[in-house]
Amino acid sequence: MVENSATDDATVGSALPTEGRETRRGIFLVITGNGKGKTTSGFGTVVRALGHGFRVAVIQFMKGRIYGELLVLRDRLGVDVYQYGRNAFVDPKQPDPRDLELARAGLDKAWEIVRGGQHDLLILDEINVVADFRLLPVAEVLDLVNARPRWMDVIATGRNAPPEFVERADTVSEVRDIKHHYRQGIESRAGMEY
Repeated sequence: MVENSATDDATVGSALPTEGRETRRGIFLVITGNGKGKTTSGFGTVVRALGHGFRVAVIQFMKGRIYGELLVLRDRLGVDVYQYGRNAFVDPKQPDPRDLELARAGLDKAWEIVRGGQHDLLILDEINVVADFRLLPVAEVLDLVNARPRWMDVIATGRNAPPEFVERADTVSEVRDIKHHYRQGIESRAGMEY
């Protein structure tokens, strides 16, 4: 349990951001690597942003099932969440035409959010994989990142971030796979993987 005294409140209050949208410079953060936790890390930033009163949008690419975090973000916290994926494996060598259509629709929605200028944070979940699988051109995703309002933060998650994303990013974090429960025969389950 965390308790704040009057002194603690003053200390915390002085650490809160005081700059408005007009002066805030948005960050392009890439979270990549072969380890577990890239999406989870992005969603942790969503919670942090919500704590400061920011408006957040999440676009999930290549994911079609309902994940626990989406239920909380959308239904309890009022985050704008959009999914553009099937609940099926995407073959990188021969993607289903629906996968290409859904990736394009997701990018179109991202453009709508960027042009609308109402959000402070945009999560492009699994966009790194979308680009790696060539469901969308890397250059088009970077056009979106470069066109966003000055204040808007963008987080791109997923394995195999293209080198162009890494080069353009302000911050890059890599999640490494050191040990995974799958290799011990423990299957995915609610609350951990979805």
